[in-house]
Amino acid sequence: MSMRAMFEATRGRGEIALIPYVTAGYPSIEASLDLVDRAAEAGADAVEIGLPFSDPVADGPTIQFASHQALERGFRTRVFLDAITARRPASPLILMTYLNPLLALGPSACAKLAAAGFRALVVPDLPEEEAASIGGEAEPAGIDLVLLAAPTSSPERLRRIGAASRGFVYVVGVVGTTGARREADPALPGILDRVRPTTALPLVAGFGLSEPPHIRAIASHADGAIVGSRLVEAIRHGEDFSALIRSFKQATRRP
Repeated sequence: MSMRAMFEATRGRGEIALIPYVTAGYPSIEASLDLVDRAAEAGADAVEIGLPFSDPVADGPTIQFASHQALERGFRTRVFLDAITARRPASPLILMTYLNPLLALGPSACAKLAAAGFRALVVPDLPEEEAASIGGEAEPAGIDLVLLAAPTSSPERLRRIGAASRGFVYVVGVVGTTGARREADPALPGILDRVRPTTALPLVAGFGLSEPPHIRAIASHADGAIVGSRLVEAIRHGEDFSALIRSFKQATRRP
């Protein structure tokens, strides 16, 4: 399923999309693929999978820990891609990676990702000014290149980000790195409303969404929500991952 079809389906149900995040290879490759399947079974509309990287500048301590653990255990991107290609998860998949690991996959990187089932690509350290070459490779492979809109982005920059993105725009809810937070940022609905006039694409909020009330607070402003660090914490501490996904999904109903 494409990102467009996924958003059309959630919109038709009067919901925003729930997109949980899983770190590839944490706690192991097979276990991370099991988590992708469990997320879909519990109601996730798509799953974002993060590739471990040694210099994850946009990630907070929780996801850094998971990435470090995966790398310490010998994670290899190509091995993971082979495993997920064989597994063929039911959910639309979004890859979150940094520029260096993406370039390391070689000139046919997007074709490899598409073969593995990925339908969108998020690269936090890829600025809009340098996105054209990767976007030009991603589009014919059937992958949407998604750029990040920061709270500090100017209206003109937001328009350029919207024009260069496909599938959706990833709206960063906070200035800083990822991480679970007890309280939702009261500014996030306003940030989403500021981005909305600059693009016709769906808006997906991320960074800091860690409780069902956080999702409810943005349900009339966003088209989707990514929950990351809270779920990685749950995996680390042996919480009921499926129950958490269900609780977040229940909060996606638009008022």
